[in-house]
This record gives sequence, C-alpha cells and structure tokens, in this order.
Amino acid sequence: MKTPRELKVKPIKNGTVIDHISANKALRVLKILGLPSPKISVTLAMNVQSSQMGSKDIVKIEGRELASREVDEIALIAPHATINIIRNYEIVGKGKVKLLGEIKSILSCSNPNCITNTDEPVTTRFAVLQNEPMVLRCHYCERIMDQAEVETQFRVF
Repeated sequence: MKTPRELKVKPIKNGTVIDHISANKALRVLKILGLPSPKISVTLAMNVQSSQMGSKDIVKIEGRELASREVDEIALIAPHATINIIRNYEIVGKGKVKLLGEIKSILSCSNPNCITNTDEPVTTRFAVLQNEPMVLRCHYCERIMDQAEVETQFRVF
C-alpha cells in the first residue's frame, strides 16, 4: 500500500493571505477582489479543516495588498476573516476584518422604491444594527437587510 502524498502550497514572497473565511465563501471574496486576473497568482483552498471553525476557506494572493474598501467588503461576506500582509516571505501585518458601524457606497438597497435606486445621485448608507447575524438598516427608506440579502449582492454564479 502506498503512503499518501501530502500536497504543499508554496509560500508567497509578497502579497496577502486571507484566512478564516467562512466555508464556501472564498469565490465571493475573489469576486470582490476582481480575481482571477491573468497577472496575479492566486491560491485557493476551500473547506479546509479548522479547529476553530470546523471548516474554512483560505485565499493567497501573490504580489497584491488589499485596499481598505476591499477589506470592508470582505467583512460583509466573511466577518471572521483575518488578513495577513506578507513581505519577503514574512508576515509583517496581521489583522481581523471589522464590520463598520456604517456602510457607505458598497451595497445596494433591496427596496426598489428607495431613493438610492432611482436616478438621483445618492450614496447608499446602511447602519449596522447587529453584527451576528448581520442586520443592516437603510439610512433613507429604513429597509432592514439580513446576511442572506447582503450575500446575494456578491453572488458568483
């Protein structure tokens, strides 16, 4: 009987590792980041066993650090994610994503009659009423949105 081989993932020299993504949400994270891209190497691990979460996803992005807006968007999909900045194969920065108290210009209101869904130049604004499970309220029409409604805006398929 053959001994099973272990597949090792090559470390990245410079870039970002997004860890502790809720299982099966990594493709949505890639969509937020506009990946895959022909010039950026991405390593994706889905449903990896985790002692803390049961299972999780991991995304490694070579040669790219995330903008603060991207981190804010990731917090909507993966509220427990950690962001590791890698430089010269070393972790130089590590932090957790954090859901802000107010979310601006990222989401659309699910109310078709909301002023933000008209031709008026109005920026969307949502108050975070609850982190887990996520509950948001539109600043203008007061429509309540839950996690499932938020996630539909980052649908991959």
